[in-house]
Amino acid sequence: MLKTTLNFQPNRLSEAAMLASRQMWLASLGAAVVTRDWVQTEAGDVFKTLVKEGTVVESRAIRFVGDRIENSVSVANTVWKQTRRTVESTVKQAADTAVSIAQQVLPKSLPSFELPLAAKARRSAAKPAKKAVKRTAKVARKAKRTVKATTKRA
Repeated sequence: MLKTTLNFQPNRLSEAAMLASRQMWLASLGAAVVTRDWVQTEAGDVFKTLVKEGTVVESRAIRFVGDRIENSVSVANTVWKQTRRTVESTVKQAADTAVSIAQQVLPKSLPSFELPLAAKARRSAAKPAKKAVKRTAKVARKAKRTVKATTKRA
């Protein structure tokens, strides 16, 4: 039987582990110092450059989105106007057709009658005119009294 002997030396292993962890610690400190130096010297300029570039990109994006919205609103307005014209002309054609059919079908000698809404509209239009006439007469009477009173005093 072959006997293998390992050279296991705990002191050397612990020293290597200590050296490795110390090297990691020193590397971290070095990275922190290099980062601090970079922030103090170059990072300000880099940050300012990044802000400028971001501002340019943002303004382009806002302009692009604004143009797209403006175009969309313009197209929507055009479609709305076209739809409105189409509906108006369709309704007018339907009304003209209905009137034409009614004129052809209904006898010429029908008794005339007034629609309730039309009569009401005429009456309400006449009321302000009557009120205006009354107000004018009232103002004229008042003016006459004023003139009479002034002539009596003189």
